[in-house]
Amino acid sequence: MAKCYSVIVAGGSGVRFGSVLPKQFVLFDGKPVLMHTLERFAAYYASHVDVDGEIILVLREAHIATWRQLCDEHSFVVEHRVVAGGNARFFSVLNALKAIDGNNPDAVVAIHDGVRPLVSPEIIETAFQVARDKGSAIPVTPMTDSVRKVEADGYSHALKRSELFAVQTPQAFRLEELREAYAVPYDDIFTDDASVYEHMGHKVTLISGSPLNIKITNAVDIAIATVLMQQNK
Repeated sequence: MAKCYSVIVAGGSGVRFGSVLPKQFVLFDGKPVLMHTLERFAAYYASHVDVDGEIILVLREAHIATWRQLCDEHSFVVEHRVVAGGNARFFSVLNALKAIDGNNPDAVVAIHDGVRPLVSPEIIETAFQVARDKGSAIPVTPMTDSVRKVEADGYSHALKRSELFAVQTPQAFRLEELREAYAVPYDDIFTDDASVYEHMGHKVTLISGSPLNIKITNAVDIAIATVLMQQNK
């Protein structure tokens, strides 16, 4: 039976969202955004009897009590473990990896943004399968806007849009390879899990993401996600 771990990283503070309440706790279609996200992975595991799945939720330590209160208020029963995060995403993921018991050379772990509540079962399944076969799986979407790079002198130049992609989550990896990658000291060049994995010399495999797999960052994203949720019910 395949062993899969889903690490849901939800350490946002709500500053960019413009809310006192962290964006992962903001109500979306009747319950906090984060609950929708966990339900997506729980549904995937429930529909795959050949998968032994576990969900690990990483929260700021100051937010854990709030999350438990929200779970009681919304009668949220999706099984998951809560791990305290660190000062940066790197340390939050590292804490989650440390919380996974034992060594399992066949296990795969997917790291997902807690504020991407519309991730599809197809992306989850492809991420796990490709990571198991090739070591990693990173969902991306083609850039649709023109992109310019600003140089140190203030001038800019256009980049070739066809060579650029926007990166999403879940980013999936063989567990032991990701553990090895996260054994290095933190560096601010690490922008996501793929950059940590790549730093160790591993090749990153890209898979197709989806424009529906949006990340809720600003208040307008809630409105967009609500429309998308209603259209796909």
